[in-house]
Amino acid sequence: MNILLVGSGGREHALAWKIAQSPLVTRLVAAPGNPGMARHAELRPEFKATDAEGLAALAREMKADLVVVGPESALAEGLADRLNAAGIPCFGPTAKAAQLETSKAFSKAFLQRHGIPTAGYGVYEDTASAKAALNNYSAPYVIKADGLAAGKGVAISPDRQDAEAEIERMLGGRFGSAGSRVVIEEFMDGEEGSLFALCDGQRAVLFGGAQDHKRAFDGDMGPNTGGMGAYSPAPVFTPELVQQADERVVQPTIRMMAAEGAPYRGVLYAGLMATSEGPKVVEFNARFGDPECQVLMMRFDGDIVPLLLACARGDLTKAPAPRFKDGVVICVVLAAKGYPDSPLEGSVIRGADQDFGPHVQVFHAGTRKREDGTLTAAGGRVLNVCAYGADIAEARTRAYEAIAKIDWPGGFNRTDIGWRALEPR
Repeated sequence: MNILLVGSGGREHALAWKIAQSPLVTRLVAAPGNPGMARHAELRPEFKATDAEGLAALAREMKADLVVVGPESALAEGLADRLNAAGIPCFGPTAKAAQLETSKAFSKAFLQRHGIPTAGYGVYEDTASAKAALNNYSAPYVIKADGLAAGKGVAISPDRQDAEAEIERMLGGRFGSAGSRVVIEEFMDGEEGSLFALCDGQRAVLFGGAQDHKRAFDGDMGPNTGGMGAYSPAPVFTPELVQQADERVVQPTIRMMAAEGAPYRGVLYAGLMATSEGPKVVEFNARFGDPECQVLMMRFDGDIVPLLLACARGDLTKAPAPRFKDGVVICVVLAAKGYPDSPLEGSVIRGADQDFGPHVQVFHAGTRKREDGTLTAAGGRVLNVCAYGADIAEARTRAYEAIAKIDWPGGFNRTDIGWRALEPR
């Protein structure tokens, strides 16, 4: 098979690493890709993930048997629609179906329409009405930009003054057009986790769970980020909760999207809150999480390509059931100093590509190579150090031991990834 993988982050590096292991693959092309992915795929750095027309042309040129879309930005631009029109199987939903992620207002209305459990909410387009609506909620206030904001468009404000300031920032252009509307939600008390399902438009098969760490600093302090680390499996996902989430959230979502004329193909990421009333949807994403994808790919036991292809072709019935290794995988994100607001680019990284042993993988997320081969930081989240262990403690020890061997003064990382899983429950 000839496979085109779209994207350039840590999620896509993990996908490239796993896809390249398949005996079915003849050629793997990553567009644009990153330096770490060069070990597994041909890179086409001249393409941007948002260039749907150009990527569709590339897929035709290379006679792709499958296109795997990593980032949500490509889905929002309608890449899957163009590929479907060309008869090329695409792992990733159409722009219409991807609205489950690309518009929080759409997603919340969909959930409400079909009785899928989530927090109460309202949608507002001007600061006056949004501020007035705070009277309908109690602190802490949950305020979200409607559109795509790279995982940073959510604020949990402890008081009214902070909530009003967040409304002004979002509607005032902090996230560009993504913040032209804001969604205000009831605060849900509980523990949050991410549940994944592979979908073929009519059916959904669960594909494991993980827990992310959104805050920039230890102790869940600091601003929201795209994710500073993750681990899988997550103890919050008890067998009972997973069954409830499948029955109350995942299956009805796939059925109702098909019924509304937007069959969903690809991976559905359900961000869930484990509440006293059962699982409730915090948000949907229309792609693998980042860094959740990294831990899932390391835990997955088998060939990922038949599953991706079955989703893209619209028939999971003949695909093998997903299998996962026993044990735990943890991912620690190394980010550039200043992330998420003003990450510093260009600092030199040494030691990231050494052999860390059989239980550790380092995925590149935001790197660039100079002409002399020197590796440098080229983004906010730069490296993902992932480690497997028999339990969370062993995995975490291996990850942080590997980090200690990387020489990068220009970066930082949280030192407490996995803390929830280590606490007695």
